[in-house]
Amino acid sequence: MLKIFADRGGTFTDIVAITNNQTIIDRLSKYTKRFLIVPLPNHQWVIVYKLLSENPEQYQDAVIQGIRDIIGLSANEPIPDQTIKIIKMGTTVATNALLERHGDRVVLIITKGFKDALRIGYQNRPNIFARNIILPTMLYEQVIEVNERYDAKGNELIFVNIEQVKTDLQAVYNTEIRSCAIVFMHSDRYPHHEQQIAQIAEEIGFTQISVSHQVSPLMKLVNRGDTTVVDAYLTPILRRYVNQVTSHLPNVRLMFMKSDGGLTDAANFQGKDSILSGPAGGIVGAVQTSKRAGFHLVITFDMGGTSTDVAHFKGEYERQLDSEIAGTRMRVPVLAINTIAAGGGSILFFDGSSYRVGPESAGSNPGPACYRRGGQLTVTDANVILGKIQPQYFPAVFGTEGKLPLDQEIVIQKFIQLAENITSVTGNYRTPEQVASGFITIAVKNMANAIKKISLQRGYDVSQYVLCCFGGAGGQVACLIADTLGIKKIFLHPFAGVLSAYGMGLADVRTTKVTGVEQPLHQTLIPQLQQLMASLETQARSELTQEENDLEEVVKKVNLKYEETNSILTVDFASDVALMQRNFEIEHKSRYGFIQTEKTLIIESVSVEVIQKMDTPEEALIIRKRLAEELPQPMKTVQMFTDEKWHDTPVYRREDLQPGDCINGTAIIVEKISTIVVEANWKAKLTERNYLILERVF
Repeated sequence: MLKIFADRGGTFTDIVAITNNQTIIDRLSKYTKRFLIVPLPNHQWVIVYKLLSENPEQYQDAVIQGIRDIIGLSANEPIPDQTIKIIKMGTTVATNALLERHGDRVVLIITKGFKDALRIGYQNRPNIFARNIILPTMLYEQVIEVNERYDAKGNELIFVNIEQVKTDLQAVYNTEIRSCAIVFMHSDRYPHHEQQIAQIAEEIGFTQISVSHQVSPLMKLVNRGDTTVVDAYLTPILRRYVNQVTSHLPNVRLMFMKSDGGLTDAANFQGKDSILSGPAGGIVGAVQTSKRAGFHLVITFDMGGTSTDVAHFKGEYERQLDSEIAGTRMRVPVLAINTIAAGGGSILFFDGSSYRVGPESAGSNPGPACYRRGGQLTVTDANVILGKIQPQYFPAVFGTEGKLPLDQEIVIQKFIQLAENITSVTGNYRTPEQVASGFITIAVKNMANAIKKISLQRGYDVSQYVLCCFGGAGGQVACLIADTLGIKKIFLHPFAGVLSAYGMGLADVRTTKVTGVEQPLHQTLIPQLQQLMASLETQARSELTQEENDLEEVVKKVNLKYEETNSILTVDFASDVALMQRNFEIEHKSRYGFIQTEKTLIIESVSVEVIQKMDTPEEALIIRKRLAEELPQPMKTVQMFTDEKWHDTPVYRREDLQPGDCINGTAIIVEKISTIVVEANWKAKLTERNYLILERVF
């Protein structure tokens, strides 16, 4: 039986499979350049496989193709259901649809008089100094205003005109719009009118009906409305993708990673939960593997082909309720991830006076120049010319047929041309490798600044943290990032190149329910909160599939703020009000540098998360076979440009390293799924669990 964990990224799709099928292992062992096979306890193996997310000449869907390749099937052979136990995956399908504005057509149904409320929003200007203000495009195509109204106390002021609503909805339906978002004033507390409209829409034939009191049952019309529109816009896209996958695997349990770091069955996967699906898997993988390695203060650094995601961990997953993604406000719990458009595929530009890295990405098609598809120079190409990526140790999956190695020659030619152009324009002579190094420095600064936003700017001393570095490109810049931030230790899991996919297998099923409160924090309110949370827990459990030997955990949180402010901080729920207030003040002091004891604390909302523990892959111990005094031998010595000069740099294979081995100074450690660059002022050690720990040498 196979357990499949997959992450479909912007450039590569990563697949991690767990199996006890000896026949599959024997067949894949012949293709060591394509598949990484690692033995586990109890006669199981891990299979690691990377393939391009987009390769239209070869396949339609990367995940399905990856499963076919592992099992050994041709393009037209059906996948036997009995060979697969479960599939857990993250996907960028909805994220890309939001970024590119390729979702389904949506009609917004809103309280009369608020037709433009979502467009006006909070009157935030994307660029405060811009004279020509260009606002993000709205996701909805048409608007229906409904003459209805509840007041803030639940009094029904205006009844719904059922016949008029039917006429308006039918007219929109006749324009072939099939998705609707229903958002009424105060419906987070008084949802009757939304329920009436939803029933009418269903009778008319709308196939996607997103209702705000279900999607985001919280105050603030604008954020609640935006979240509901996003759900209506993206859920049909997800449904089609889920149906596409299940058409190949109709009887296999399929689960997806949500933006809050929890898994959910495919039937419950909604647009509002999908925006950070892929990055969330990376955070889970980084946190869980770091904890196994003994680290509990973690900065996660996920550098992929298109973007870099960073997050902070100090004992529990950090989530935020309000977020803005791709110009769209959302009000659902998501992992606190800071994403910047900087990755291995970020395109390098010289604008006549300065170097720029990104935000445009070459993606996987055409990809970087070295991918043999006519792409432009990227960060990956810069590492190729600097010698930090050695093409002979990189997977040969490039070119139109997906069988060729990286093209180093075209990279050298393009950097020579770029260096000559820079010299002719500025009169400032730079060698091609100096130009490439300059671009890497800019990329590193951009990524380090992203980490500062989630750490230093919030009062955390990153020098006490470990940098958990992963993603296909993470190991190439890990030391440079840590040097910039003053971090002293780097952790690299053996599956760091596919940790987002591996994280899907380490994740638990999580269901979170949130509801608004908006009352002062007082001891007399505790019984009401306990009753409210009991109701939320019941709702959350109803969405879980109960299985034998399930272990469950319930986490209760309160979102607090000072009266007349909007800065919400989350603390654990306790029956002791003084304890919650003290925890809030500690966090507020750390985050903002002050507290306001004279102000009343308001409970903005409460949340209950039910966690259902799942079986997770074990990790094998490795045994030292060489004598302690025997040093690891490099495969080769190459030239690597760093710190403004070329270095003789040994190249090691990670599988040749053994527990206790220590490598000092510049080195390249190659894996089948990624490359790790050790800079001059660092040393690398391998542990008995095959964890690579880089430590700074002072």
